[in-house]
Amino acid sequence: MTESELAAIVGTPIPGGSYTVEPYVDWLLNDVVESSRDGRVAHPLFAYVAVAVGKTVSWDGLFEICGATADDGPMFGEHETVLERPLLVGETFTVGGEFISAERKRGQRTGVFDIVGFRLSLTDVDGATVASTYNSIVFPRRGA
Repeated sequence: MTESELAAIVGTPIPGGSYTVEPYVDWLLNDVVESSRDGRVAHPLFAYVAVAVGKTVSWDGLFEICGATADDGPMFGEHETVLERPLLVGETFTVGGEFISAERKRGQRTGVFDIVGFRLSLTDVDGATVASTYNSIVFPRRGA
């Protein structure tokens, strides 16, 4: 992938869909992380789970947009979650997002790599953003 192709990623939408916080999944997640649950307010981790599952492009598809495959060894970079309000068990959200940054770097020991950032958001039935996540992925560019 050339630097101009990399720059063109910024602004590209990430195909979205929807996600419902199912009561049984809320129970399972809370059990796994040993958190109490009230059956009404979903665990905050659902902000990440909902966007990861609710985007309608697979991780392989996301890598493809970035000119890479899983075999290239992409690595998780940064993550940030912002909750505007608690997510409720049984609530359905619309998931959507876009790529917001793409930068080529050169390391003395690591060689060429790209850092691509994207934001995904959850909106409720009223169209209000209730949570958003920012993630970056580091793509080694062997031979670049």
